[in-house]
Amino acid sequence: MSASPLVGWDDVAAVAPEGLAVLDRVGRFVRLNPAGAAMCGAREESDLLGTPSPFALAEGDGTCRTGLLEERSDERVAHWVPASGARREFAYRARGLPDDPKFTVVSFRDVTAAWHRQRRIAAIAQTSIALASEGSLGSTLDAVARQIVQTDGLAGVQILILDGTGRELRLMGSAGLRHWDAFLDRLLECRDRGARLCMVDTLRERKPIVVPHRWAQIRADPAWEPLHAYLGELNWDSFVSVPLMARGRPEGVLNAYFAPGQEIGGRTLEFLAAMAEQAALAVDYATLLQREREGARRNERQRLARDLHDSIVQQVFSIGMQANAAGVLGARGGPLPAEAVRRFADEVGALSQTVLADLRAMVHELRPSSSTRLGLEDAVTALVKSTENRTGLGIRLLCGVDLDAVEPDLAEDMYRIVAEAIHNVVKHAEATTVTIRLGVRDHTLTASVRDDGRGLAESGGRSAAPEGEGDRTPGTVWDHGYGLTTMRERAERWGGTMRIRSGKSGTAVRVVIPLPVRVPELRPTDPEDPRSTLAAVPLPETPDPARSGS
Repeated sequence: MSASPLVGWDDVAAVAPEGLAVLDRVGRFVRLNPAGAAMCGAREESDLLGTPSPFALAEGDGTCRTGLLEERSDERVAHWVPASGARREFAYRARGLPDDPKFTVVSFRDVTAAWHRQRRIAAIAQTSIALASEGSLGSTLDAVARQIVQTDGLAGVQILILDGTGRELRLMGSAGLRHWDAFLDRLLECRDRGARLCMVDTLRERKPIVVPHRWAQIRADPAWEPLHAYLGELNWDSFVSVPLMARGRPEGVLNAYFAPGQEIGGRTLEFLAAMAEQAALAVDYATLLQREREGARRNERQRLARDLHDSIVQQVFSIGMQANAAGVLGARGGPLPAEAVRRFADEVGALSQTVLADLRAMVHELRPSSSTRLGLEDAVTALVKSTENRTGLGIRLLCGVDLDAVEPDLAEDMYRIVAEAIHNVVKHAEATTVTIRLGVRDHTLTASVRDDGRGLAESGGRSAAPEGEGDRTPGTVWDHGYGLTTMRERAERWGGTMRIRSGKSGTAVRVVIPLPVRVPELRPTDPEDPRSTLAAVPLPETPDPARSGS
């Protein structure tokens, strides 16, 4: 019985499920099987013959990383950009031909989708780790946005959260887009011009909304003109808005801007939903933690204020009364020298008044919430008068309009920021005058504290941030780091920024906090539920796709 002939290259290569290639000594394709040609985006093997391959011939080049779900760590990795289509990732092995060292045989497989899934798993895991860190909510949501952009190669991501009332949105995290304090104000302007915000629909319907080719629609819509230049800085095409859900209620939205050519499939939406869930957990945790801290601070302030009032203040007041009595006795010309008694009364009385003023200032600072309920301007005015009486420092306060409209929690944080800035001026700057400006303009709350002191670099305990750096600049030290850190965290809590500039003529601290965007009531419409208010918001039954985006 005769032996069967060996199967030739063409027969094996034609049915091989993985790519097979023969390369010359400089790495160009000499032979390529149909599976390999298809992976490289070519119709025929001949289309790639003689062209450079992506595979490294030297040992150690392109070493393959071991993925979460990958065991074949002896493979190497190569990236291939076809003439048309997205970039591909190949895992491969290369072996030289023993009989002809001019040629190298390569077996390779397309791992683009598999490794993309691994990167998504790693992104979710790293985000979970970030949630356990001690960073602010703003820095945590920035990290979530960066993970999404880096993992899926998106053009940009924004994360907006609802406030405690569920009626106002704040931009708290972003990646890929330039930070712009006026973004929310321009977004409101677009809405007022007739542009429809699909993220509001996302919050109400509590499901992702996908808008293909959204940038072309926005670019052609005059209602979006205030944001044309800003959104045009980004190389993007389609748009997805995903709700942040926690405890069955919406906490905000995750807006994803897709680069041209990127597909929005089911796995992509699953990944965005998973990252949105991580962001929602961060928001929910921060909300609970903030409530706990506020309750503890409120209780502690009330306890300290009560203790100070019931003990020290009353005692000092008694000292003043005794001093007055001694003055009366001295005035009667009794056995004690009258002049000595008067001098004693004047000294003790002056001392008691000074101590009493200081203690009242302490009580005022420990209980700012009672003042900020009356308005941010009144609270800061009282603080300025108290500081002038205690220190002799000349303080000029300039307040703009609409400060009374600032919500109490934001007013208290801004009050605290201004109070800490004044405290550092008194403690370190050796200044003679301070100018404080407060106001609301372009839907943004701003505050600045400028002194004529020595400047940060020359003042003990303070060092300057590099000129031109601000907005969440880490590592800046002010009052041994604690004061600046607290001020920055208070600003970031509301999606704001803080900038410090210093020179020989003094130091300026500027805080910018965008005010939130008001959204319609988000409860589902129920005609028999008196609490439902969505019926009062006129919406067309069939949304215009050209006006249902970002």
